[in-house]
Amino acid sequence: MKALDAIDVAILDALQRDGRLPNVALAKAVGLSATPCAERVRALEAAGVIRGYAADLDAERLELGLTVFIEVAIDRTSEDAFGRFRDAMLAIPQVQECHMVAGGFDYLVKVRVRDMAAYRRFLGDALSRVPGIRETRSYAVMERVKESRALDLSHLRG
Repeated sequence: MKALDAIDVAILDALQRDGRLPNVALAKAVGLSATPCAERVRALEAAGVIRGYAADLDAERLELGLTVFIEVAIDRTSEDAFGRFRDAMLAIPQVQECHMVAGGFDYLVKVRVRDMAAYRRFLGDALSRVPGIRETRSYAVMERVKESRALDLSHLRG
C-alpha cells in the first residue's frame, strides 16, 4: 500500500463521520473531482484501510440499554485455551467487543443487553457455558460519557 497523503486522510476523516456521503459531496469536501475521488476510495477499500460501511444503530431505542464490561480471567494461558475462548466469544451475539489484555486479567469483554435481568440470563445461559473461565468481574455502565468509532487521524496529517 502506498503512503497516505493529505487527501487520503481527508477522505478517511469525512467517510468515518458519514459513510453515506455521496461521492460528489466527498470530492468537493476534499478538493477533487468525482472520478479521482472515487478511485482513491476504491484504492483505500482495496488496501483494507476502509474495511466496510455500517449503519450506526441506537442501542437504547432498540431496547438494548444496558452496557456491561466484564473482566475475564481464564484458568490456563495456553494457545488452546485462548482459541476456545476466542471461538466462544465470536459465537455470542451479545458480545460487542472482546479484547485480550495485559494486566491482572486476560480479556475485557463488552456486552449489550436489554436490562439487568437480561444480563443475569446472559451470565447463566451464555457466559457460564464458555470453557476455561476461572473468574469474572462485571461493571455495568451507569452513564455513557463518550462512545465513538471514529479514529484520531491527526498523526497522519503532516
